[in-house]
Amino acid sequence: MEELVDPGLGRVRVFLMHDDNKPRKLKYNLGPELGERRLLTFGGAYSNHIRAVAEAGRRHGIGTIGVIRGEEHLPLNPVLAHAAACGMTLTYLDRGSYRLKHTPEVQARLRERWGADVVILPEGGSNAAALRGCAELPGEISGAYDVICCPVGTGGTLAGISAGLPEGRRALGFAVLKGAGFLAGEVERLQREAYGRTWSNWAINLDYHFGGYARSTPDLDRFIAKFRVEGVYVAKMLYGILDLARHGAFTPGTRIVAVITGQPLGGPVIAGWPVSGPVIASP
Repeated sequence: MEELVDPGLGRVRVFLMHDDNKPRKLKYNLGPELGERRLLTFGGAYSNHIRAVAEAGRRHGIGTIGVIRGEEHLPLNPVLAHAAACGMTLTYLDRGSYRLKHTPEVQARLRERWGADVVILPEGGSNAAALRGCAELPGEISGAYDVICCPVGTGGTLAGISAGLPEGRRALGFAVLKGAGFLAGEVERLQREAYGRTWSNWAINLDYHFGGYARSTPDLDRFIAKFRVEGVYVAKMLYGILDLARHGAFTPGTRIVAVITGQPLGGPVIAGWPVSGPVIASP
Protein backbone atom coordinates (compact mmCIF):
# COMPACT_ATOMS: atom_id res chain seq x y z
CA MET A 1 0.00 0.00 0.00
CA GLU A 2 1.27 3.44 -0.92
CA GLU A 3 -0.07 6.74 0.33
CA LEU A 4 -1.08 9.41 -2.13
CA VAL A 5 0.20 12.84 -1.08
CA ASP A 6 -1.73 15.83 -2.45
CA PRO A 7 -2.51 19.20 -0.85
CA GLY A 8 -6.12 19.04 -2.01
CA LEU A 9 -6.80 16.02 0.20
CA GLY A 10 -6.57 18.08 3.39
CA ARG A 11 -6.88 15.71 6.34
CA VAL A 12 -8.22 12.88 4.17
CA ARG A 13 -5.68 10.10 3.63
CA VAL A 14 -5.73 7.99 0.46
CA PHE A 15 -3.81 4.73 0.15
CA LEU A 16 -3.33 3.11 -3.25
CA MET A 17 -3.74 -0.66 -3.47
CA HIS A 18 -2.80 -2.18 -6.81
CA ASP A 19 -4.97 -5.25 -7.20
CA ASP A 20 -5.98 -6.76 -10.56
CA ASN A 21 -9.61 -7.79 -10.09
CA LYS A 22 -9.68 -10.11 -13.13
CA PRO A 23 -7.88 -13.03 -11.43
CA ARG A 24 -10.10 -12.55 -8.36
CA LYS A 25 -13.21 -12.86 -10.51
CA LEU A 26 -11.86 -15.97 -12.23
CA LYS A 27 -10.54 -17.74 -9.12
CA TYR A 28 -13.76 -19.59 -8.27
CA ASN A 29 -15.01 -19.76 -11.85
CA LEU A 30 -12.10 -22.06 -12.73
CA GLY A 31 -12.72 -24.64 -10.02
CA PRO A 32 -12.64 -28.41 -10.47
CA GLU A 33 -16.38 -28.46 -11.21
CA LEU A 34 -15.52 -26.99 -14.62
CA GLY A 35 -14.04 -30.35 -15.54
CA GLU A 36 -13.29 -30.77 -19.25
CA ARG A 37 -15.85 -28.20 -20.34
CA ARG A 38 -14.89 -25.09 -22.27
CA LEU A 39 -15.42 -21.58 -20.94
CA LEU A 40 -17.21 -19.06 -23.17
CA THR A 41 -17.28 -15.37 -22.37
CA PHE A 42 -17.88 -11.95 -23.91
CA GLY A 43 -16.02 -8.72 -24.44
CA GLY A 44 -15.08 -5.85 -26.71
CA ALA A 45 -12.07 -5.87 -28.98
CA TYR A 46 -9.86 -4.36 -26.25
CA SER A 47 -11.36 -6.23 -23.30
CA ASN A 48 -9.02 -6.94 -20.37
CA HIS A 49 -11.50 -9.63 -19.35
CA ILE A 50 -11.05 -11.46 -22.67
CA ARG A 51 -7.30 -11.26 -22.26
CA ALA A 52 -7.46 -12.54 -18.68
CA VAL A 53 -9.73 -15.49 -19.52
CA ALA A 54 -7.49 -16.47 -22.43
CA GLU A 55 -4.39 -16.32 -20.24
CA ALA A 56 -6.07 -18.33 -17.48
CA GLY A 57 -7.13 -20.92 -20.03
CA ARG A 58 -3.57 -21.26 -21.29
CA ARG A 59 -2.12 -21.61 -17.80
CA HIS A 60 -4.67 -24.15 -16.58
CA GLY A 61 -5.29 -26.10 -19.78
CA ILE A 62 -8.91 -24.92 -20.14
CA GLY A 63 -10.51 -24.41 -23.55
CA THR A 64 -11.78 -20.87 -23.99
CA ILE A 65 -14.05 -19.11 -26.47
CA GLY A 66 -14.20 -15.34 -26.74
CA VAL A 67 -17.37 -13.80 -28.19
CA ILE A 68 -16.25 -10.38 -29.42
CA ARG A 69 -18.63 -7.46 -29.94
CA GLY A 70 -18.84 -6.32 -33.57
CA GLU A 71 -17.08 -7.50 -36.69
CA GLU A 72 -13.70 -9.09 -37.17
CA HIS A 73 -10.87 -6.73 -38.11
CA LEU A 74 -7.55 -8.04 -39.37
CA PRO A 75 -4.82 -7.92 -38.37
CA LEU A 76 -5.93 -8.56 -34.81
CA ASN A 77 -5.19 -5.87 -32.27
CA PRO A 78 -2.67 -6.72 -29.50
CA VAL A 79 -5.36 -7.83 -27.01
CA LEU A 80 -7.07 -10.25 -29.40
CA ALA A 81 -3.76 -11.40 -30.87
CA HIS A 82 -2.60 -12.34 -27.39
CA ALA A 83 -5.89 -14.10 -26.67
CA ALA A 84 -5.57 -16.12 -29.86
CA ALA A 85 -1.94 -16.95 -29.06
CA CYS A 86 -3.14 -18.31 -25.71
CA GLY A 87 -5.42 -20.72 -27.57
CA MET A 88 -8.70 -18.84 -27.26
CA THR A 89 -11.14 -19.37 -30.12
CA LEU A 90 -12.42 -15.99 -31.26
CA THR A 91 -15.89 -15.51 -32.69
CA TYR A 92 -17.89 -12.36 -33.36
CA LEU A 93 -21.42 -11.21 -32.61
CA ASP A 94 -23.10 -8.26 -34.33
CA ARG A 95 -23.82 -5.37 -32.00
CA GLY A 96 -27.58 -5.91 -31.98
CA SER A 97 -27.24 -9.55 -30.91
CA TYR A 98 -24.46 -8.64 -28.51
CA ARG A 99 -26.80 -6.36 -26.57
CA LEU A 100 -29.03 -9.42 -26.08
CA LYS A 101 -26.19 -11.78 -25.16
CA HIS A 102 -27.70 -12.46 -21.73
CA THR A 103 -31.03 -13.66 -23.13
CA PRO A 104 -31.95 -17.36 -23.34
CA GLU A 105 -32.41 -17.06 -27.12
CA VAL A 106 -28.90 -15.81 -27.84
CA GLN A 107 -27.30 -18.18 -25.33
CA ALA A 108 -29.21 -21.11 -26.84
CA ARG A 109 -27.73 -20.24 -30.25
CA LEU A 110 -24.27 -20.10 -28.74
CA ARG A 111 -24.71 -23.49 -27.07
CA GLU A 112 -26.00 -24.95 -30.32
CA ARG A 113 -22.82 -23.82 -32.04
CA TRP A 114 -20.25 -24.46 -29.32
CA GLY A 115 -21.77 -27.33 -27.36
CA ALA A 116 -24.56 -27.74 -24.86
CA ASP A 117 -22.14 -28.17 -21.96
CA VAL A 118 -20.12 -24.99 -22.59
CA VAL A 119 -19.88 -22.82 -19.45
CA ILE A 120 -21.00 -19.25 -20.17
CA LEU A 121 -19.30 -16.54 -18.14
CA PRO A 122 -20.90 -13.05 -18.23
CA GLU A 123 -19.14 -10.04 -19.74
CA GLY A 124 -16.64 -8.72 -17.21
CA GLY A 125 -16.78 -12.02 -15.33
CA SER A 126 -19.29 -10.74 -12.77
CA ASN A 127 -21.31 -13.61 -11.30
CA ALA A 128 -21.81 -15.26 -7.93
CA ALA A 129 -18.47 -17.09 -8.09
CA ALA A 130 -16.65 -13.86 -8.97
CA LEU A 131 -18.03 -12.19 -5.85
CA ARG A 132 -16.42 -14.83 -3.66
CA GLY A 133 -13.02 -13.87 -5.03
CA CYS A 134 -13.57 -10.13 -4.73
CA ALA A 135 -14.92 -10.53 -1.19
CA GLU A 136 -11.47 -11.71 -0.10
CA LEU A 137 -9.87 -8.33 -0.88
CA PRO A 138 -10.82 -6.45 2.33
CA GLY A 139 -9.38 -9.22 4.48
CA GLU A 140 -5.97 -8.72 2.84
CA ILE A 141 -5.70 -5.09 3.98
CA SER A 142 -3.63 -4.94 7.16
CA GLY A 143 -3.77 -1.20 7.81
CA ALA A 144 -6.63 0.81 9.28
CA TYR A 145 -9.13 2.30 6.84
CA ASP A 146 -12.69 3.61 6.69
CA VAL A 147 -13.67 3.44 3.01
CA ILE A 148 -12.66 1.27 0.05
CA CYS A 149 -13.11 2.87 -3.38
CA CYS A 150 -13.12 1.05 -6.70
CA PRO A 151 -14.12 1.73 -10.31
CA VAL A 152 -17.44 0.16 -11.37
CA GLY A 153 -18.18 -1.31 -14.79
CA THR A 154 -20.45 -4.29 -14.17
CA GLY A 155 -20.76 -4.07 -10.36
CA GLY A 156 -19.10 -7.37 -9.49
CA THR A 157 -16.00 -6.00 -7.79
CA LEU A 158 -18.01 -3.55 -5.68
CA ALA A 159 -20.58 -6.20 -4.77
CA GLY A 160 -17.85 -8.58 -3.61
CA ILE A 161 -15.88 -5.96 -1.67
CA SER A 162 -19.09 -4.90 0.09
CA ALA A 163 -19.81 -8.48 1.12
CA GLY A 164 -16.31 -8.89 2.55
CA LEU A 165 -16.10 -5.63 4.50
CA PRO A 166 -15.60 -5.72 8.26
CA GLU A 167 -18.24 -4.02 10.38
CA GLY A 168 -18.08 -0.24 10.29
CA ARG A 169 -16.34 0.09 6.91
CA ARG A 170 -17.94 1.28 3.69
CA ALA A 171 -17.38 0.79 -0.03
CA LEU A 172 -17.74 3.54 -2.64
CA GLY A 173 -17.78 2.73 -6.33
CA PHE A 174 -17.26 5.17 -9.20
CA ALA A 175 -19.30 4.30 -12.28
CA VAL A 176 -17.37 4.54 -15.56
CA LEU A 177 -20.60 4.29 -17.60
CA LYS A 178 -23.01 7.06 -18.46
CA GLY A 179 -26.57 6.47 -17.23
CA ALA A 180 -25.36 3.81 -14.82
CA GLY A 181 -28.19 4.05 -12.29
CA PHE A 182 -29.07 0.44 -13.09
CA LEU A 183 -25.81 -0.71 -11.49
CA ALA A 184 -27.28 -0.43 -7.98
CA GLY A 185 -29.77 -3.13 -8.92
CA GLU A 186 -26.97 -5.23 -10.41
CA VAL A 187 -24.94 -5.06 -7.20
CA GLU A 188 -27.96 -6.21 -5.19
CA ARG A 189 -28.78 -8.96 -7.68
CA LEU A 190 -25.23 -10.31 -7.61
CA GLN A 191 -25.13 -10.28 -3.81
CA ARG A 192 -28.43 -12.18 -3.60
CA GLU A 193 -27.19 -14.77 -6.09
CA ALA A 194 -23.93 -15.27 -4.21
CA TYR A 195 -25.06 -14.98 -0.58
CA GLY A 196 -28.85 -14.89 -0.48
CA ARG A 197 -28.80 -11.39 1.02
CA THR A 198 -27.66 -7.82 0.34
CA TRP A 199 -25.56 -5.28 2.25
CA SER A 200 -26.18 -1.57 2.83
CA ASN A 201 -22.53 -0.61 3.34
CA TRP A 202 -21.90 0.61 -0.22
CA ALA A 203 -22.82 3.36 -2.66
CA ILE A 204 -22.11 4.20 -6.32
CA ASN A 205 -21.15 7.69 -7.46
CA LEU A 206 -22.48 8.41 -10.97
CA ASP A 207 -20.87 11.83 -11.53
CA TYR A 208 -17.42 10.97 -12.93
CA HIS A 209 -18.13 8.99 -16.11
CA PHE A 210 -16.73 11.79 -18.37
CA GLY A 211 -19.14 10.98 -21.18
CA GLY A 212 -19.43 7.22 -20.82
CA TYR A 213 -17.45 4.00 -21.05
CA ALA A 214 -13.98 4.48 -22.58
CA ARG A 215 -14.83 8.15 -23.23
CA SER A 216 -12.96 11.15 -21.96
CA THR A 217 -12.83 14.93 -21.86
CA PRO A 218 -9.88 17.32 -22.20
CA ASP A 219 -9.86 17.67 -18.41
CA LEU A 220 -9.61 13.92 -17.88
CA ASP A 221 -7.05 13.60 -20.68
CA ARG A 222 -4.83 16.08 -18.88
CA PHE A 223 -5.29 14.14 -15.64
CA ILE A 224 -4.30 10.88 -17.36
CA ALA A 225 -1.29 12.42 -19.10
CA LYS A 226 0.01 14.14 -15.99
CA PHE A 227 -0.55 11.29 -13.53
CA ARG A 228 0.05 8.39 -15.96
CA VAL A 229 -2.87 6.21 -14.91
CA GLU A 230 -5.13 3.87 -16.87
CA GLY A 231 -7.95 5.94 -18.33
CA VAL A 232 -11.03 3.75 -18.74
CA TYR A 233 -11.43 2.86 -15.07
CA VAL A 234 -8.72 4.04 -12.68
CA ALA A 235 -8.40 7.69 -13.72
CA LYS A 236 -12.13 8.30 -13.30
CA MET A 237 -12.10 6.86 -9.79
CA LEU A 238 -9.01 8.80 -8.69
CA TYR A 239 -10.29 12.02 -10.21
CA GLY A 240 -13.55 11.51 -8.33
CA ILE A 241 -11.84 10.82 -5.01
CA LEU A 242 -9.68 13.94 -5.27
CA ASP A 243 -12.55 16.13 -6.39
CA LEU A 244 -14.84 14.93 -3.60
CA ALA A 245 -12.09 15.39 -1.01
CA ARG A 246 -11.45 18.95 -2.20
CA HIS A 247 -15.14 19.72 -1.84
CA GLY A 248 -15.35 18.33 1.70
CA ALA A 249 -17.35 15.20 0.88
CA PHE A 250 -15.25 13.08 3.28
CA THR A 251 -15.05 13.70 7.01
CA PRO A 252 -11.59 14.99 8.03
CA GLY A 253 -9.45 12.06 9.11
CA THR A 254 -11.14 9.59 6.75
CA ARG A 255 -8.75 6.88 5.54
CA ILE A 256 -9.52 5.71 2.01
CA VAL A 257 -8.14 2.67 0.19
CA ALA A 258 -8.34 3.23 -3.58
CA VAL A 259 -8.19 -0.07 -5.45
CA ILE A 260 -6.13 0.33 -8.63
CA THR A 261 -7.69 -2.36 -10.82
CA GLY A 262 -5.79 -1.57 -14.03
CA GLN A 263 -2.18 -1.50 -15.08
CA PRO A 264 -0.24 1.74 -14.58
CA LEU A 265 1.04 3.38 -17.75
CA GLY A 266 4.60 3.28 -16.51
CA GLY A 267 6.73 4.06 -13.49
CA PRO A 268 5.04 4.13 -10.08
CA VAL A 269 1.31 3.76 -9.67
CA ILE A 270 0.97 7.51 -10.08
CA ALA A 271 3.83 9.64 -11.37
CA GLY A 272 4.29 13.37 -11.59
CA TRP A 273 1.85 14.39 -8.88
CA PRO A 274 2.15 18.20 -8.61
CA VAL A 275 3.36 18.49 -5.03
CA SER A 276 6.65 19.16 -3.33
CA GLY A 277 8.25 16.24 -1.60
CA PRO A 278 7.46 12.57 -2.27
CA VAL A 279 4.50 11.76 -4.44
CA ILE A 280 4.09 8.31 -2.96
CA ALA A 281 4.92 7.55 0.66
CA SER A 282 4.63 4.38 2.71
CA PRO A 283 1.81 4.48 5.29
